[in-house]
Amino acid sequence: MNDTIAAIATPFGSGGIGVIRISGSKAFDIASTLFSKRKNRPEGSSILESHKIYHGYIFEPETRDIIDEVLLIPMKGPRSYTAQDVVEIQAHAGTIVLRTILDEILSLGARLSEPGEFTKRAFLNGRIDLTQAEAVADIINAKTASSLKFAASQNLGTFKNEIQDLREKLIHFLALLEVNIDFPDDVEPFEPSPKEMGLIDDVLGKCTEFIRQHDDACFLKEGIRVTIGGAPNVGKSSLMNRLLEQDRSIVTAVPGTTRDPIEEGLNIDGIPFVITDTAGIHQTDDLVEIIGIEKAKDHITRSDLVLFLKEPGTRFTDMEFEKVVPLEYQSEGKAIFVINKIDLDEGDLPKLSETYQHIPKVEISALLNIGITELKQKIVNICIAHLDMEKSSVVPNLRHKKALEQAVESLKLVKTGLAQRAEEETLAIDIKHSIDSLGTITGETASLDILDSIFNNFCIGK
Repeated sequence: MNDTIAAIATPFGSGGIGVIRISGSKAFDIASTLFSKRKNRPEGSSILESHKIYHGYIFEPETRDIIDEVLLIPMKGPRSYTAQDVVEIQAHAGTIVLRTILDEILSLGARLSEPGEFTKRAFLNGRIDLTQAEAVADIINAKTASSLKFAASQNLGTFKNEIQDLREKLIHFLALLEVNIDFPDDVEPFEPSPKEMGLIDDVLGKCTEFIRQHDDACFLKEGIRVTIGGAPNVGKSSLMNRLLEQDRSIVTAVPGTTRDPIEEGLNIDGIPFVITDTAGIHQTDDLVEIIGIEKAKDHITRSDLVLFLKEPGTRFTDMEFEKVVPLEYQSEGKAIFVINKIDLDEGDLPKLSETYQHIPKVEISALLNIGITELKQKIVNICIAHLDMEKSSVVPNLRHKKALEQAVESLKLVKTGLAQRAEEETLAIDIKHSIDSLGTITGETASLDILDSIFNNFCIGK
């Protein structure tokens, strides 16, 4: 971590401004060599004051040719993103000009950064913890205003502070145990007070609540999976295109046009969804169609909500509904009965039997955009009706959830041990396990494999 790294920090392509970031002990020297405040007879600037914006030019040291007009921002560590010396160069955003400037920087002793290395240095230097580092990626990848809100809260250290508070309570309890283990003759036998027992209950309850928050709101990062299913040629692809307001799926009058599932992201009222159009489910001897139908069924079983499509004037039985919608979805209200093509006068509308009267029904015309707003609202209401997002300040990710589950498991062993008057050494082992599990969330006890896994998912330059 003693070397100097550099990278283009903005996406490749043409634009107004492109940013190149340098971090490390040579950052100021490299910038001084390449930057000139004047374009006539450019020469390096020996004095760069921290946290000031300089207007000038980046030039090629050997030929003195100007490469670009830039703004240069030097930031002396530890008052920088990485807590090292950092220089950011704001140039015109073009692939060639940014690459040329970066090549000059690399030629002066810097190396190209690895994915996420700037944020990793910020973590290793103690400027941020691991939850804040993950929040940086969540902010970049936020799909909705809600997911951005939770990521920003986590980036400010909200989740870190909560976890540190829980660890401190457990460390206090562990200290009581350690005294009895190390000095058994000098203290009374271990007998935790109701207040100290309450510490374990408080931590256990909070960990369980964080796990629930993940289960309830992880869709803000991943999207709620909605699958459109039904027989061939009932308008599944037309509905997909209408929901997306673009021609994503191919629509023809020929049954079986859609073979492979087609996925696309959709934002409804600030909630992210992943909509999937699938092959029509029916009896067939066509091998390709059979494969498409199996894929459709697989997507349906992995989705959070199924839109079962049917059209008027066709024979319909509960068996057809049951072939498409899994049993658990029928009972838990994870399906919507969508009747399409109501603009056509083709007979009576299909009806579900008394057994399935609890399944919500929406009548639409995907072609004429009739009932689509009602369908979207019904989708949102079903998916988030049980959630109270205003009470949640953070949404733990899957890594956090697994660590919390490990902590809960250890704390339950502690409670059992206390009830059965287990040895202090046994209780201390379980308390330490729970402390370590919570420490992996903030990075205090995280392994190198965990760190590599997290930061390798970042883009280069962040």
